[in-house]
Amino acid sequence: MPTDPVLRAEHLDVRYGGSRALTDVSIDLNPGGVVALLGPNGAGKSTLARALSGLVPLTGGQIHFGDDDITRWVAHRRNRAGLTYIPEGRGIFPGLSVIDNLRMSVRHAGNREQRQEAVNRAVALFPVLGDRSMQRAGSLSGGEQQMLAMARALAVEPKVLIADEMSLGLAPLIVDVVFDGLERAREMGIAILLIEQFVHRALGMADDCVILSQGQVRWSGRAAEAGPEVLDHYLGSSTSV
Repeated sequence: MPTDPVLRAEHLDVRYGGSRALTDVSIDLNPGGVVALLGPNGAGKSTLARALSGLVPLTGGQIHFGDDDITRWVAHRRNRAGLTYIPEGRGIFPGLSVIDNLRMSVRHAGNREQRQEAVNRAVALFPVLGDRSMQRAGSLSGGEQQMLAMARALAVEPKVLIADEMSLGLAPLIVDVVFDGLERAREMGIAILLIEQFVHRALGMADDCVILSQGQVRWSGRAAEAGPEVLDHYLGSSTSV
């Protein structure tokens, strides 16, 4: 049966000064579904992610999260409601320990017992973090920092996860770990907006695909239908695998 979107963005416009960064962009995210958001550099992918997260103000359009109109909600209110954004650059507190990073992420999650359960759940997803629990987050390897960023996001069991270039700069084996974590998120029923440099890996995981260029949707459809002709036309022939 059809499922109502957990997140629906309609006709979004964003301006930076006198220039438009997004023009009339609409996108739906369904529970447990994955949308691959693709496009060349400067296409507006991260702007869209930040606009959905409340970090960039809209100049037009509406965003609904479940039954709520969150268009004017500030970022932390969206986050507490279950819309989590992992930005390019990981979004951790490098000066804090691993365990304190996790505790910070769940500080609004119920009572003390529930918060501890959430931390335990995060460590269970990525056991290496348990071994590094007292280590300063900034001293972790790039891959471990990315695991920590994902563990922070998944500890609170969000409804929507926006993952912005999570595999950027990581070794192939660590990229596999990142995608395994995203697959676990999908299995938890979390809707995922996936911005990813490895186009074919993103499409292999995604249900649907949206391609942006110059801040506008140039193509959208089922991920399986985004074949070589579509990718070459909108992204060029040098797309990553």
